[in-house]
Amino acid sequence: MNRTPMDLFPLTPLATRLRGRAQNALRVALSHYVTNGLTVSLGLVLIMLALFESAGLGAAASAAVGVIITSLPDVPSPRRRKIMQVLPAPVLGTPLFMLVQLTRQDDFLLGCVLVGGTFLAVMLMAWGKRGGPICFSLLFSMLFSMAAPPMTSLDAVLAHTAWFVAGSVLYLLWAVLTTHLLNRRYRLQLLAECLHSFAGILRTQAQRFDDEPDHQALLEAMLAQQANFADQLQDARNVVLESPTTRPRQQVAAMLLSLLEARDHQLACDLDLDVLLGRRAIALHLPILQQALNATADELQTLSLALLLGRRQTSIQPIPDLRPKLAGTLPPRPTANPSLAPEPVRTDPPDTAALLRNMADRIGHINDEAVKIAALARGDLAPELSLVRNQWQLFVSTTKWSVKPLLGQLGWRAPTLRYALRATLAVATGYAVALQLPWATHDYWILITIVVVMRGNLAQTVQRRNARVAGTVLACLLVMGLLTLHPGAKVLFLIVALSTGLAHAFALRRYLYTTIAGTVSGLLQAHLMLVGLQPTFAIGERLADTLLGALLAWLFSYVLPSWERSQIPGLVKRSIQAQSQHATLALALLDTAQTADVNWRLARREAYDSLSALTLATQRSLAEPRQVRPPLEPLEVLQARSYQLLAQLTAVKSLLMLRRGQLDLAQATPALEQAARCIETELSGQAPASSSVNPPGFSLSGQPYLERPDVLLAADLTPWLLRRLQLACAIAGELRLAANRVHV
Repeated sequence: MNRTPMDLFPLTPLATRLRGRAQNALRVALSHYVTNGLTVSLGLVLIMLALFESAGLGAAASAAVGVIITSLPDVPSPRRRKIMQVLPAPVLGTPLFMLVQLTRQDDFLLGCVLVGGTFLAVMLMAWGKRGGPICFSLLFSMLFSMAAPPMTSLDAVLAHTAWFVAGSVLYLLWAVLTTHLLNRRYRLQLLAECLHSFAGILRTQAQRFDDEPDHQALLEAMLAQQANFADQLQDARNVVLESPTTRPRQQVAAMLLSLLEARDHQLACDLDLDVLLGRRAIALHLPILQQALNATADELQTLSLALLLGRRQTSIQPIPDLRPKLAGTLPPRPTANPSLAPEPVRTDPPDTAALLRNMADRIGHINDEAVKIAALARGDLAPELSLVRNQWQLFVSTTKWSVKPLLGQLGWRAPTLRYALRATLAVATGYAVALQLPWATHDYWILITIVVVMRGNLAQTVQRRNARVAGTVLACLLVMGLLTLHPGAKVLFLIVALSTGLAHAFALRRYLYTTIAGTVSGLLQAHLMLVGLQPTFAIGERLADTLLGALLAWLFSYVLPSWERSQIPGLVKRSIQAQSQHATLALALLDTAQTADVNWRLARREAYDSLSALTLATQRSLAEPRQVRPPLEPLEVLQARSYQLLAQLTAVKSLLMLRRGQLDLAQATPALEQAARCIETELSGQAPASSSVNPPGFSLSGQPYLERPDVLLAADLTPWLLRRLQLACAIAGELRLAANRVHV
């Protein structure tokens, strides 16, 4: 057996940490957002150099603005209707760019354009994640236009705008081209990120098996990780599940679906965990379960890195099956009565060995899915995607622009309308202040700071305020040092392109990096448009502008506020409705028709997404004034109960899909129908509070228990199904009570 140097010289703790940091840095460098940022940089530098050589510096600088505003909505996305994702940016940005040029000589008219354009741009946030990049495209169209020298004639304005349009059109073509060329790479990168995030969730789950775990901190960490994971999964679905018509695409899509199943099994681990952790007799066995979770997490992280490195199928290592290890180290399951006779209602504590077997079984299912994912990656297992192949459009986010989201945000209490009004007032105030400053030639810098710092909620505004100030200081020092070297136009083009790409890549990941890179890009871009290649730069003015802009953005966050407390009732309602719809479809004893399964999967996605939105809103509320914060304790209970209900229904759905032959349908069918009605009644609030009676053995501190039968030996799984249905109804009642407490 060949031994590697790593085997001969084990890593020290310091070396292990350094190795982990190196791997994390490698993951970032190979990530989809860095790849996307590099494509933006390459497109920008190619277009700028081509126009500089053919039309001169002025044309290249104006076209670069068009490239930048068109590149903002260019993120990894489906190839289908890619143009419609990016096109609104130049179509709406071009008139604003031109209007600023036409009104530069009149401060009042220019202020009217800025105020009206800001309101229009921010209202695009009504379309959520799709509208955000378009919003900033419009804002930057106006503000970067202010950086150009005033035009003295209509012909000059038209020429300036024409080069802006030329840059936009060229980049639009570039975006479509790179999306098609990198589609396969993006599929692997997005899947790899999901695998890595899920491995982190497993590690958090494993920490609950420590001797003295901090359950509250771990619960908060788990909820945050689940929310982030749900967002990553939707980004992955949009690309990975698009047109799975070829074998490589089907492989990646099947791996994603297996990951979704593993996520469900991970949630099910909590069903017996609280009871299990209260037993002293299990102290010797908990490390086994913890090691199994960590081992699966390690393998998933290794697999995700292999996907990022683009390794061939033959070089992807198989994930070991941990079931034999778990079975060999935990108490065996009794087999004297394999038929699983109906168990009477138990009030005594469940058997510790049985609890351990239940937990080991669920961890084994997670490992099973990990083994399957690795087998699919190696090509050892053929993907089966009959469910998705013809229904993939249902799983990806819509690419059509409808007026409905905007109409829903026109009410006085609507958060988007209030955000637009706040931003408009802040920009108007910033513009008025800039006109009174002795360095008013750079009045746009205060406005840029305002629009990039201010967000729809206070938490993100405060975070960006601090990062903006720190990033501006560092970027100003970098630009000053650079301009003292008198670099040529081509060197500046390259630096602007690289900075723009970095700012684009880390906009949603590390805002400090985006601030530094974006400030460098913005300063050099304005330098090119305003003074050509003369190395003139005033760091004091820039810092003063940044401080003023950040201060105004922060202060105006308290004007017409839309606190998270006012949004949470709607998010709770959405989550409850999603849970009810998911329960109805999960408990439906339908045939194996593809449409029925697709509808259940869509309902499951909405249940997770609604919970993710609620979790993120709860986290943002922690940065708000204490007197306007929502009640956090019932929100945490609601989220925990929601995940428990999802876990119970997932266990039931697995039985209906995979073990229907081991069920007594004459008994199971009416029980399923009754449970569906019970859950719907509970979640709708139609049942009186007194009807929510907990079954024996059910409590908030200890999860309900029934020993999981051996599905290969049990002739009748109906008693286990009935028990799960009973517990699901009880959890639904607890969920409704928590929701009622949130509304108080």
